[in-house]
Amino acid sequence: MKRISSSSAAVFCLVTAWSASALHAEVKLSKCFTPHMVLQRGIEVPVWGTAAPGEKVSVAFAGQTVSATADDKGAWRVRLAPLTASAEPQVMTVGERKIEDVLVGDVWVGSGQSNMDMLAGSYTAGDPVLADAVKQTFPKMRLMGKNAGSVWELAVPGVNEKFSALLFSFGYALQKEVDVPIGLMVGAVGGTPSGFWLSEEMYRSDAACAEVVKKFAATYNYDEALAKHNVAKAKYDADFAAWKTLAEEAKKEGKPAPGAPRAPQIPIKPGETNGGKVGQLFESFVRPYVGYAIKGVLWDHGESRTNIVGVDQVTLMGALIRGWRKDWGQGDFPFLYVEKPSGGGCAFDYTKPMNRLADKFAPLPKAIPAGPDREYSHMAFAQIMKYPNSHMVIASDLGGGIHPANKSGYGERAALVAMAVAYGGKSEHLGPQLASHAVAGGKVTVKFTHAGKGLAFKNGEALQGFMIAGEDKKFVWADAQIEGETIVVSSKDVPHPSAVRYAWAGSFPWANLFNMDGLPAQPFRTDNW
Repeated sequence: MKRISSSSAAVFCLVTAWSASALHAEVKLSKCFTPHMVLQRGIEVPVWGTAAPGEKVSVAFAGQTVSATADDKGAWRVRLAPLTASAEPQVMTVGERKIEDVLVGDVWVGSGQSNMDMLAGSYTAGDPVLADAVKQTFPKMRLMGKNAGSVWELAVPGVNEKFSALLFSFGYALQKEVDVPIGLMVGAVGGTPSGFWLSEEMYRSDAACAEVVKKFAATYNYDEALAKHNVAKAKYDADFAAWKTLAEEAKKEGKPAPGAPRAPQIPIKPGETNGGKVGQLFESFVRPYVGYAIKGVLWDHGESRTNIVGVDQVTLMGALIRGWRKDWGQGDFPFLYVEKPSGGGCAFDYTKPMNRLADKFAPLPKAIPAGPDREYSHMAFAQIMKYPNSHMVIASDLGGGIHPANKSGYGERAALVAMAVAYGGKSEHLGPQLASHAVAGGKVTVKFTHAGKGLAFKNGEALQGFMIAGEDKKFVWADAQIEGETIVVSSKDVPHPSAVRYAWAGSFPWANLFNMDGLPAQPFRTDNW
């Protein structure tokens, strides 16, 4: 038998190794799968990527090995059977590639606008709790940023500060409670409308959105608006030509130019965006995550509304929630969202760190205040809870502003909600919510859900913030008394009451109804005037 020389053997081994490497060279994974990742426990875990068409790809993890063959476009996907939570670093093998330091626990996606997007390092000066947290290492928490090249990272100083302040605060508060690894994935952009955060297909196929557009269109004469625009545009063109002449003359004389006329805005058809494209941010910042097994979503958005003419925030959020769940293919996973506007109410206990920046309690205004914005109000945002497994994070007692400084408090409150609705916790997560009312004997008796350990008032000498009116629709401040799990509302000035409102204003630091769990009551009205 002819012997192979040592040099020939070496060449043979190199060729063999190169051939094996070349065979798998085209196997790629979605951006979600990198070292330090957290995989979702308790449900099937999809793993996917691309390879050469027809190539077989094997994925091995936690004692399982599953395979798939890439389709004619090179796409492949496998599903791991449900995994058990583990903080012990494990290795996932995909073909010849090894992904180190993989944990198993719960994964949450954070999305929305600036209050989800802004970084922890931007808030540490005004938030001592967050300032302390970012300096710590959280061995059971992993973070993935929103940018295209982002990978899973350890939650350590230097990384924590560069991650979403709200999602980070939510994550470490939650991880302490559940004591399993927590993975956080963020996709958010400041100053953006909600119409950019669901796909074109989700919006166009949503029956509720189509219905509100139809109703709005019936009240809006686009042709008339366009005709008015054309008249205004003709005037603008003439004014602009005259301004241009004046500006050139001023320049020759060394004088400042007069202010230029402003062009009239082109009217937008009902159902269309006022600039930008439906879905543009969803496709860039959420689509890459879609399909990655998750526990739920935390959403913080509302200031920029929908940017779709004729479609309100509550209706569009229904389309978004349904659309995300359909694309994820995980059923009705928990969808948590932060109440808007931020702040506006007093707190049950100002000594708690999360409530330290709440609005200070105030006496009742002499006059009944104007009602809140019909769309951007606490009551409007509460309506999003009508969608299955969608839960509001109460924020009226956490401090206000467009960008609330108390991000650790907002995160802790969101974790409280998550524990109650996603983990079977027994703690109350909402303040009293209107359930029903009855009018009898010159009084209105109001019943509540989420009374928790009992109804209570805090701050001031008595329960306040209730308004009452008769058929004349003229509201006056009312007397209100707690009687068991109800509140009885009346006024000597309204002998025959028809309606009651509570905290019915844009902000309401003078309304002081809570449950004994320390959570503020939701503004409400019993009328539809």
